[in-house]
Amino acid sequence: KQENNLELSAFRAKWMSELQPSSGGKKSVPKTADLKRRQEIAKEEKARELFLKAVEEEQNGAVYEAIKYYKSAMQLVPDIEFKINYSRSPDPDRGGSYLEDSENDRKIDDLLTYFQQQLTLCDGTMKLCEPESDTTQLHISALPFEVLMYIFRWVVSCDLDLRALEQLSLVCRGFYICARDPEIWRSACLRVWGRSCTKMLPFSSWREMFLERPRVRFDGVYISKTSYIRQGEESLDGFYRAWHQVEYYRYLRFFPDGQVMMLTTPEDPLVTVPRLRSKNSRVDSIMFGHYRLSQDTDNQTKVYVVVSKRKEEKVAEYQRSRFCRRNPAPEAERAFHVGLQLSSGGRQRFNKLVWIHHSCRITYRSTGETVVTAFDVDKMYTPLFFARVKSYTAFSECPL
Repeated sequence: KQENNLELSAFRAKWMSELQPSSGGKKSVPKTADLKRRQEIAKEEKARELFLKAVEEEQNGAVYEAIKYYKSAMQLVPDIEFKINYSRSPDPDRGGSYLEDSENDRKIDDLLTYFQQQLTLCDGTMKLCEPESDTTQLHISALPFEVLMYIFRWVVSCDLDLRALEQLSLVCRGFYICARDPEIWRSACLRVWGRSCTKMLPFSSWREMFLERPRVRFDGVYISKTSYIRQGEESLDGFYRAWHQVEYYRYLRFFPDGQVMMLTTPEDPLVTVPRLRSKNSRVDSIMFGHYRLSQDTDNQTKVYVVVSKRKEEKVAEYQRSRFCRRNPAPEAERAFHVGLQLSSGGRQRFNKLVWIHHSCRITYRSTGETVVTAFDVDKMYTPLFFARVKSYTAFSECPL
C-alpha cells in the first residue's frame, strides 16, 4: 500500500508538470509562465521530500525502503541530489528531520548555555549527570566537580589528545559542559603556542583558537614517499645496463613540548611508525631536535625544524677507553635545518607540510668553524602528509 501511494504521488506531480494550458484560450502568456513555474516548484518540493525520506531510511538500515524513495524522487527531478543543501550532517536519532533550517535549531543557538540551564537546579547548583537506574555502587555523578575536571585533564593528557575529549563530550549533557571548560582549552593553546597566545582575539573562545589556528598535529606522524630511477652498472658483456627503482620514506613526528623526531629510511610505514611512538626510540638513523611555529608577513604558517644525531652518553668514559684510538670521537657536529610550510589538503586540516628549505651545518670542534651546505629543494622533496596513529594516544602518562 505504501508503495502504491508513492507511485501515485509521483504520477500526480509528473502529470501536473506535463499539463499545458491551451494556447487558444483567454489566458495570457505571463499567467501561463507563472503556472508552469509553480508546477516546477511543487514538483521539486515533492522530490526533495522523497529524497530526504530515502536518506533517513538508509541511515536506519531500511535499504529496500530507501531505494523506493530514491527512485520516486529521481523520477520527478533526476538531479535532485545536487539541489539539496545540508547545514548539518544527517542524524537519525533526532527525529528524522534533515531539513537545513528548522525552528528547533534556531532556538538552540548556544548548546552549552542551553545544557547549563537544563541541568541547573532550583538552589542554583548544577547536577552534571545522574544514574539511569538505581545502583549500589558509587556513581560518577557523586564526584566533586574539581575531581571530574581532573579526570578530563587525564583524558587530554600531556599528548594533547583533544579528539578524545570531544568524544567524551558525546556521553551526556554534563560531560559536554565539562569538555567545554575554557581552562582545558586555554592550557592546550598555551602548550602549543606558548606566550604568543596570551590573548584570545580574534577568536571567540580558546576552543575555537585551538581548532582554527594553524598548528602541527601530535596524534600521528607526517610521512612522505620519494621514488626515483637510478642507473646501474654495465654488464660484463656490455650488452645491457641495469636500472634500479629506489624508494624511501621521510618521517616527522612532533611533540607538544617542542621536540621533534626525523627519520629517513627505505622501510615501510607499517614497520617504522610503531617505532616512533616514544621519544626514547632506539632506531639508529633517527635524528632528534626541536621545532617552532612562525607566521610570516604573507600570512602563511611556517614550521622550522633543527635536528641532529643524539649525542652519545658517557662521552668521558668513552674517551678513556682503550678503544679510543681505534674508534676516535667525531671531530665535527652536524645539524640539519628544515623549513616547511603548513597547509591543509583534502578533508583534513593542517595535514600537509611542503618543503621550502633544507640545509646542513657542520661545526668543527678543533677550529669552531661552521660550514653551511644548502640543498636544492626540487621534485625529490615531496610533501609530507599526516597519518593519524591511534596507538600514539592510547595511554596517558600525565595529565594536561
